[in-house]
Amino acid sequence: MTVTAKEFSEYLANAECNRRGVQPLTEIEPNLSVEEAYQIQLATVQRKIDQGQFVVGKKIGLTSVAMQNFLGVNEPDYGHLFNEMVVEVGKDISFYRVMQPKVEAEIAFILKEDLVGPNVTADDVLRATDYVVPALEIVDSRILNWKIKLADTIADNASSGLFVLGKMPVDVQNIDLAKVKMCFYKNGELVNTGVGSDVLGHPANCVAWLANKISHFGISLKAGEVILSGALSAAVDAKPGDEFKATIDALGEVNVRFAEGE
Repeated sequence: MTVTAKEFSEYLANAECNRRGVQPLTEIEPNLSVEEAYQIQLATVQRKIDQGQFVVGKKIGLTSVAMQNFLGVNEPDYGHLFNEMVVEVGKDISFYRVMQPKVEAEIAFILKEDLVGPNVTADDVLRATDYVVPALEIVDSRILNWKIKLADTIADNASSGLFVLGKMPVDVQNIDLAKVKMCFYKNGELVNTGVGSDVLGHPANCVAWLANKISHFGISLKAGEVILSGALSAAVDAKPGDEFKATIDALGEVNVRFAEGE
């Protein structure tokens, strides 16, 4: 890699600061590997920590077969969640906080115990989970027009933006997360549906994958962290004035609105 991880991290940080999409990293560095892309992400994580932010969890992406096929990969990816990404349910999001947002609905796990890979199983995840809630993830990209390949989205913190959590905690032992149905609404119109099994067969499988994957980088999932387990349907474009709501069987609902104008 002729451009260092720190330099690529600065490149993406400047795009975010200026709110201007930039050329894909894979056009600048055509041979950029997944491993190198994660090193860029980790450089960004350190940058944000140095600026006073702190990690509150992780997100898992590319959990559907359709998205994996689209990018020509056979496993998910992940990114880090920071305190400044949190949006209170029901509150408006200013478009100053985003660049080219899309919204996804998913199930969030809040952990009560650490999960340290490798060899973490779905059963381990369920035992370590304090509760689950419905969530909306606002994915965003610092890459112009979402012209991304796998290494681009990984380097860009898995295209993380913001996230919203529902307020009603549900004991994971009281529900079969593989069978719950999700309905996703934009401006009051049903636009997508999904079920828990759409993400690697069960949302807990996604969290187990994550715990095992990040162990390669000497990272573990911590008690108290929020884990976004993967979108239950396709992401939907958002513009000022748009309102989104997701309902998930037995988990309740979560909603957010994008403020008019900037």
